[in-house]
Amino acid sequence: MAPSIFDLSGKVALVTGASRGLGRSIAIGLAEAGATVVITSRNLSALDDTVSEIQRAGGKALPMVLDVSDVSGMTDQMADLAAQLGDGFDILVNNAGYEEVCPSLDVSEDVWDRIVDTNLKGAFFCARNAARMMVETGRGGAIINVCSLTSYVGVPTAVPYGSSKSGLLGMTRALSTEWAAHRIRVNAIAPGYFRTELTDQFYQDEDWQKAMLEKIPLGAFGDADDLKGAVVFLASDASNYITGQCIGIDGGYLASI
Repeated sequence: MAPSIFDLSGKVALVTGASRGLGRSIAIGLAEAGATVVITSRNLSALDDTVSEIQRAGGKALPMVLDVSDVSGMTDQMADLAAQLGDGFDILVNNAGYEEVCPSLDVSEDVWDRIVDTNLKGAFFCARNAARMMVETGRGGAIINVCSLTSYVGVPTAVPYGSSKSGLLGMTRALSTEWAAHRIRVNAIAPGYFRTELTDQFYQDEDWQKAMLEKIPLGAFGDADDLKGAVVFLASDASNYITGQCIGIDGGYLASI
């Protein structure tokens, strides 16, 4: 029987913001597909549950402190980790994200910087660092950015967040064209409505939930495990001829508007 083109055995994946929510599920999915997964958070102990779940299932997980908004610190930490691993990374998932709901007339420079520095600036320099290592090994690799519905549509009180995620989609497309010569594929996913700690404040409003469900053709909010298949696909040989694309994982929301 031919080996599965979705098999990630022997690959090393780095997943930022993997202590909870979507990042945690993505990391578990990559480990289930056979990858050794380096999971990061700004707080090392916050990664304990993710590490334990991966290890209980027979996978390999390495926890690492990483703040993507600290570019110089992140660069040094990624270089040190690559040296420890001895062979760099094959897969990067830029998942770390930050949001503050705020009317645009009240957005301060500090709020803007906190959101954009994490979601866009941090994602770029994390991708740049990983790509340099991928170029050095000569194997190429796969970079997957976690975009958002706000990469496509406007959402009130989320202007800095939407701006950062729109920029992340543009960055995905631009990097895919530039790094294709190095056999580095750059793609993205755009999760729809998933209940996480980041978005929980919206879901506490039952009227909001009802209104949103009426806009989703599949009639349900996303479950974090719904992301696993798309991420493994984009990380694996199954998507060898795909780059510069963004897969909406949204129950049909974008297709229906």
